[in-house]
Amino acid sequence: MNKNFRGILGTEKLHEECGIFGISVSEKDSFNPAHEAYTALFALQHRGQEACGIAVNDKGVISLQKNVGLVPEVFDDDDLISLPGQSAIGHVRYSTLGKNTRENAQPIVISHIKGNLAIAHNGALTNAYELREKYEMAGGIFHTSNDSEVIAYAIVRERLKTDSIEDAVKNAMGKIKGAYSLVIMSPRKLIAVRDPSGFRPLCIGKLSNSYVFASESCALDAIGATFLRDVEPGEIVVCLEGELTSIESGIKAKEGLCVFEYVYFARPDSVIDGLSVDAARREMGKYLARTYPVDADLVFGVPDSGLSAALGYAEESGVPYGTGLIKNRYIGRTFIQPSQTQRERAVSIKLNVLSSAVRGKRVVMVDDSIVRGTTSANIVRMIREVGALEVHMRLSSPPFKNPCYFGTDVPDRDMLIAHKMSVEEIGKKIGVDSIGFLPVEAFEKIEKGCGRRFCLGCFSGKYPVKEPDVSRKNIFERRIGE
Repeated sequence: MNKNFRGILGTEKLHEECGIFGISVSEKDSFNPAHEAYTALFALQHRGQEACGIAVNDKGVISLQKNVGLVPEVFDDDDLISLPGQSAIGHVRYSTLGKNTRENAQPIVISHIKGNLAIAHNGALTNAYELREKYEMAGGIFHTSNDSEVIAYAIVRERLKTDSIEDAVKNAMGKIKGAYSLVIMSPRKLIAVRDPSGFRPLCIGKLSNSYVFASESCALDAIGATFLRDVEPGEIVVCLEGELTSIESGIKAKEGLCVFEYVYFARPDSVIDGLSVDAARREMGKYLARTYPVDADLVFGVPDSGLSAALGYAEESGVPYGTGLIKNRYIGRTFIQPSQTQRERAVSIKLNVLSSAVRGKRVVMVDDSIVRGTTSANIVRMIREVGALEVHMRLSSPPFKNPCYFGTDVPDRDMLIAHKMSVEEIGKKIGVDSIGFLPVEAFEKIEKGCGRRFCLGCFSGKYPVKEPDVSRKNIFERRIGE
């Protein structure tokens, strides 16, 4: 994907690395696992729009189709019919590590002396470079530049020394570090894994007599599956012949569910670790209204993640809720802005102000976060140009001051506006009459709702696990002289 598209048409939002799905079809059911995976991935498309893929297991033979593009661009009905089998895993990708190429798309399928293995990964390892270097020095050959293949390689190496794939996964978990939710398919088993800190979500559902795993519960809803529970941090869940078995990895780590799953990444209709995403965002909006009240005539959210928070702000403050921005949902993915004028124009292509709603009014605009600030400034300018009397901005997250190392596309610290400016300076820079960021302590109440501790490292600089050496880079992605 063109980097300008990420930064401009993406309204400089954060991007999650991917979404994963797995299904093991019971002998009592007649589902086509590829069709179910397709529908589920469509529901998870918001988690990754660069590439996607589906791997299907047909009596021990794993077939794979993947490519760069959105789910309906990569698959048609003939493709799905040509992928029969008893289980499947799927993946939608937004790259935070590795270039956007077909080779880096997932799932990854590996053939080894004990059989086949397919894996789909959500997250990012903090020791990927060290492990890859170790494996390459031992003769390992890698075909991609992403850390998911490192995980696959680690599992295969352990599988050669163990009696079962689940034992291999358990042993590999002792070597890999960082964020990883996984679905793994062997010739006979489907396995779901969540890292010991629980950085990324992963849940279990049931479709008739069949079991499914997904990054978010909205994917279960899309295929008509019943939500059972979330995979616990550090848990390995094995599906074999229609039965589920839970295995504890035995690895202890400080919990750190990514708070941005609730702030931005997840769909509002998902429930993660027992807490509704929509309810969490509304609570954030209510907290903002109590902390930063203002006399105004209209509250509206920046689509889409700002909408629930804006509704919460309106409910708590009594300021009427309405629509202030219209989102264009049909922008081509490869739109390129070669000039500064066109890059600025890209914002108005994706978002347009509903002038009749904001003209002559004091408005409160609620968004999820500010990363670089350029897009926020352009939106504020557009709102003022149609005649808004005042523009007040409220953010449903604290100032973003630090990078994320666990699967989020976050620029280095120097590119974050909150790292370089105070809150008052940010407000002046983007041109608002007032600005308010959600206080960190607001998450204490939300944590109680889901029973998990959050990773707040992007705000505080304190991470649940040791951050990686970011100076290291894959030798095959370096330019000459680097």
